[in-house]
Amino acid sequence: MGLRFRKSITLCKGVKLNLGAKSASISVGGKGFHQSFSTTGRTTSSVGIPGTGVSYQKSFSLKKAFSGLFKEKEKDNKDNKKEEKVSSVAENKAAHEPAEADRARYEEYLAAVEELRSVHVNADEPVDWNSVTDKELKALAERVLKGDTDAYLEAVEAAEPLADLTEYGSSFEIGTDDPSYVEVEFDINADETVPVKELSLTKTGKLSEKEMTKTAYYSLVQDYVCSTSIRAARDIFALLPVEKVMIHAVDSVLDTATGKDKEVTVLSVMFERSTFDEVDFSRIDPSDMVESCTHFMNFKKTSGFEPVDRVRI
Repeated sequence: MGLRFRKSITLCKGVKLNLGAKSASISVGGKGFHQSFSTTGRTTSSVGIPGTGVSYQKSFSLKKAFSGLFKEKEKDNKDNKKEEKVSSVAENKAAHEPAEADRARYEEYLAAVEELRSVHVNADEPVDWNSVTDKELKALAERVLKGDTDAYLEAVEAAEPLADLTEYGSSFEIGTDDPSYVEVEFDINADETVPVKELSLTKTGKLSEKEMTKTAYYSLVQDYVCSTSIRAARDIFALLPVEKVMIHAVDSVLDTATGKDKEVTVLSVMFERSTFDEVDFSRIDPSDMVESCTHFMNFKKTSGFEPVDRVRI
């Protein structure tokens, strides 16, 4: 994905931490670490470091809330006919749903949109490597505290600190060859994460659906990308004794010279631990926080992100 590391970690066998979205029902993990992924779109992640008392669990389904609100994929005629039939059945059913069901779906939609803007609010609790007593982790803790970058990546592979973020459709790669910082690259997958339609309730209590304005859509994309970047940095700071975390958000765009998609960096930001220690994450605007840090971001309200260079140490 463009990062040059001495070692990089793919979080989950067979995929680049692209967990849950394409699986039937998978549970992975060992002592202290467990993740479950379902075809319903719900992901439950439980992470704990034995001997530290630290654990975290989260479960949420954006796919359910955003059902039918994403950009449509190209399909052949057979699939289109099948979808039209399913859509017709769904519409007939929806026409007879009580007002309470419409309101419930609307409120779920609002909660899911807010979730995209506040990914950064909840993060893993810090791991105190000095207090690790578990025999299996004691040796790893000593290496982490000595700044062994291989130990950093072993800790990442074991704890999977960003696993719950894959609920948002993003894939992550983590790496470093310097004990003072870690780099994280993630694919924003906006088409699969951010809806292009919005829901509202009419005066009679019926659910209304319409296309988002470009300004509203791209504003949500920006907040989602910035919020996810902050959250990824928070989780890395919680797990590893690094002073800086560099986040590189990438997206696939059409290369008009070749007619093929290519990956470009749309946001690159350097977060510093000293800054994070002073932030009340429940009250920030994620885009404003990113802009206050060393970063490259070229964002336009009516067209979204443009390719940028990457921040370097």
